[in-house]
Amino acid sequence: MGKDVIIACDFAGKQETLDFLAKFGEERPFVKIGMELYYSAGPDIVREIKARGHKIFLDLKLHDIPNTVKKAMAVLSGLDVDMTNLHAAGTKAMMEAALEGLTRPDGSRPLLIAVTQLTSTSQERMEADLLIEKPLDEVVMHYAKCAAEAGLAGVVCSPLEAGKVHEVCGADFVTVTPGVRFADGDVGDQVRVTTPARAKEIGSDYIVVGRPITAAADPVAAWKRCCAEFIG
Repeated sequence: MGKDVIIACDFAGKQETLDFLAKFGEERPFVKIGMELYYSAGPDIVREIKARGHKIFLDLKLHDIPNTVKKAMAVLSGLDVDMTNLHAAGTKAMMEAALEGLTRPDGSRPLLIAVTQLTSTSQERMEADLLIEKPLDEVVMHYAKCAAEAGLAGVVCSPLEAGKVHEVCGADFVTVTPGVRFADGDVGDQVRVTTPARAKEIGSDYIVVGRPITAAADPVAAWKRCCAEFIG
């Protein structure tokens, strides 16, 4: 599987996003469209960025009863994104329903991946807020196994967990890892983080990078640095 750097386009609106992408000229980086942008600009921003030749990870983290998620995924399947996601905590039944909804009549579908635990989650927060007292690593691996058993393509996890996810779920099970920062950068509100080079060593298939690129003085140079360190 080819590795790639996904830029998190966590902008407030359409024009800001398109202005940012215009900086890349003829380059077409893989981009993530998350809640903020999708709720601001709607599905049209997905269609426009796709029409410009970008691959898209639509990061909406669905989590609801199985039938609702199934119907929502059926709608998202029409946007021709390359990857989308949901929360593994929604149960295997929800993940199976989502996969069914996302699959088009011709059998094709975007990669469907499940969020295990957010990279802002720590052991202390998980125990105090969620009353999950198992070790964080054990929880992540259990969620990953449930996602694999439900037929999903992979998971969103910390880059620190990517290698073990592959051990548990197989080399072809995709790991998409946020929480990546340059060695000389600020970790922000992330807890479980590492560098692009280290993420490559551990076994991430895709890294999702936001502020280290989007807030850089030269975003294109920052993106190319990420690609050089992660892809080589």
